[in-house]
Amino acid sequence: MNAVIYARFSSHRQTEQSIEGQLKVCYEYAERNGYTIVGEYIDRAISGTSDARPDFLQMIKDSANKSFQFVIVYQLDRFARNRYDSATYKAKLKKNGVRVLSAKENISHDASGILMEAVLEGMAEYYSAELGQKIKRGMDINAEKCLSTGGCIPLGFAVGPDKRFIIEENGAAAVRLIFEMFVAGHPTSEICRTLNDKQIRTTHGAKFNKNSLRTILRNRRYLGIYTYKGNEVPGGMPRIISDELFEAAQRKIEEHKAAPAHVRTREVEYLLTTRLFCGKCGHRMIGERGRSSNGASYSYYKCVQAKVKACNKKAIRQDYIEDVVVSACRALLTDENIKIIAAQVSQFKKDVMDTSELDRLEKLLAENKRNQEKLTQRIIECDIASVRQKLYEDYSVLQESEGLLVSQIAQEKEQLIIVDEEDVIDYFTYLRDAKDDDIRSRRALVTTLVNKIYLYDDEIDIDLTYGGRRTESISGGNVREGWGSGLKCRIANMTDYSSSLVRYSSPKTDLLFSRSVFSAR
Repeated sequence: MNAVIYARFSSHRQTEQSIEGQLKVCYEYAERNGYTIVGEYIDRAISGTSDARPDFLQMIKDSANKSFQFVIVYQLDRFARNRYDSATYKAKLKKNGVRVLSAKENISHDASGILMEAVLEGMAEYYSAELGQKIKRGMDINAEKCLSTGGCIPLGFAVGPDKRFIIEENGAAAVRLIFEMFVAGHPTSEICRTLNDKQIRTTHGAKFNKNSLRTILRNRRYLGIYTYKGNEVPGGMPRIISDELFEAAQRKIEEHKAAPAHVRTREVEYLLTTRLFCGKCGHRMIGERGRSSNGASYSYYKCVQAKVKACNKKAIRQDYIEDVVVSACRALLTDENIKIIAAQVSQFKKDVMDTSELDRLEKLLAENKRNQEKLTQRIIECDIASVRQKLYEDYSVLQESEGLLVSQIAQEKEQLIIVDEEDVIDYFTYLRDAKDDDIRSRRALVTTLVNKIYLYDDEIDIDLTYGGRRTESISGGNVREGWGSGLKCRIANMTDYSSSLVRYSSPKTDLLFSRSVFSAR
């Protein structure tokens, strides 16, 4: 008579010892009753109220092979805590000639045994439901006090002895780095590579990928908002990210949705995508390609509502509207305005020099050295050769980690460079004086200076990123009828803008310099 053992524990708080105990009892039961164990099926940290248990389902499937006649469980509640599932899967096993046996519950095969089994299954289901209610009630009470309710703790947080959330500095530094790099325009692949190269891991201990970054960037808990079942409690937990930085990240996410991969093709790059809006209906205008009757190719921006006949805004040539915007931005980059920007950018970067990552690495290095000293002392005092050999191996691992940390610290110090005013002046002077066909300078002007552009039939309003008042008018020139003739351009005052230009600038993720041609000159 062949049998298999099914074992399970349901909570992450339980351990392998629970499985070992179940297997020991089941093997003893099999030996007493003359069963030959031909296999084990084990599910770890999976509730018995669910049938989504990989090894359990595999066992049900394997029963069709007729290779065993019994399934031995520690107790019937290990098989299932739901009478419906229990009856369903026992019926499937019975069809394949297999019975379920309990090693701890003495159940006979007669009518009284059937009754006893039903009672035990009912009690297991009742216990599971009652336990679920108690857990839910406890979680609700904890949530009212903004305490941890268990589950996954977001990166950057830890739970204190009183179950309140506290900031875990190493993780919090990583979270700030993610937000700053993302807002500064670094691709998610580059952010993931930076984090993984620094040996920073997610809260699950895994390497970063696009999904884990998206989860962090959307998590409102970093604003200090405690969330539970859709309810939010501002100030319910410590803050890691400022409102301004979080909102900037959300705008960036929406831009990516509207223009995947920056809406660039091999033929055309539309610089104003995600920034150009229809003045009539307020919807976005997107870049398109077309051909004239003589076969010539051309590019233009068109209102998304006009594409479905819901707006009568005429399309406008790409080269014309982009020239107007770039020219307007360059016109405001006077020597005086550039000097104002340079002074404020330089001072701002000095004020917000972020050394959190350097501090984290230096703490890890100090801890590494302390551990090396402790190991050295243990090696000196140890008289057992095998133990001493293991200590030497541990010491070697620490030395390798020390070398990696020293290298990372050196790289971090190289990035902590205070921006000189002359560098900023050179950069903006370059953007202003670059040739009209210099696509990199045109892209940098739009990315750095422009927030939104509203296109009307006879004028164009340009809002710089701080959303200032429109104060100046600039002629847009004339083009062929139907493509935006004689537009007047109104743009915000550059002097007002300079103080907000560096709002999200940081040493490692510089809004102005991270992708500029200046940095690669």
